[in-house]
Amino acid sequence: METKIAIIGAGNLGLSLVTGLVDSGKYQPSNFILSRRDLSKLASYKSKGFAVTSDNIEAVKSANIVIVAVLPQKIDVVLAEIATVLSANQLVIPLVSGVKVKDIQSIIGGDKPIVRAMPNTAIAIRESMTCIATSENWKIRIPEVTEMFELVGETVIINEEQMTSATALCACGIAFFLRAIRAASQGGNEIDFHASEALKMAAQTAKGAASLLIANNSHPEDEIDKVTSPKGCTIAGLNEMEHNGFSSSFIKGITVSAKQAKGLYSED
Repeated sequence: METKIAIIGAGNLGLSLVTGLVDSGKYQPSNFILSRRDLSKLASYKSKGFAVTSDNIEAVKSANIVIVAVLPQKIDVVLAEIATVLSANQLVIPLVSGVKVKDIQSIIGGDKPIVRAMPNTAIAIRESMTCIATSENWKIRIPEVTEMFELVGETVIINEEQMTSATALCACGIAFFLRAIRAASQGGNEIDFHASEALKMAAQTAKGAASLLIANNSHPEDEIDKVTSPKGCTIAGLNEMEHNGFSSSFIKGITVSAKQAKGLYSED
């Protein structure tokens, strides 16, 4: 039997996931049904062979796996809508911040397996950091969710109470690191390079720095020590950044983001 995956709320994150899964080679467009109110935004996917619809119930009826990728403020309405056709044979994977398994169960019923996942938009190029969590009774379903998301990057299994923190560090973190790269490229522009050159140099340098940590399984300070010499230009630049609150601002941004993520589901 062919796996059918419904993407409820096929926006940036949902479509990034679909792109990554298809690029992995394990899935084809025929494995997916994409649901979104504005079908014009799915026209290019329809032309590639994806099934598209604006009817969430229609999408769910034909799926083995139901991935919910809507805003936290919208999920209750969507869940109530699809609850009428969901069965215990379908796996529900919400990609929604702040919404706990028990919140979802209270709407769709406790007999439907639910495993939460929090990827980031790098999933489109199969470089996501995806955090996975569920309640005690559905931990048996974690391996199949992990297998899916390992096709599009790295995964880590965490406790459910850590999911809002994971949102800030990994999902929002994409934007934080992009802003740091943008700042580096602006610095490069100021010291001599054209904007396009500076951006390419900054982005590749950031990629190299991250790759060093992953390849060597090392701590950032170990790699920093390798490029800082006494009275050198690297330590001078680092100290200037720290004097102006670089690390403390970054840390504060992540903690504020986590606090905001925690409250998204309860907002009107």
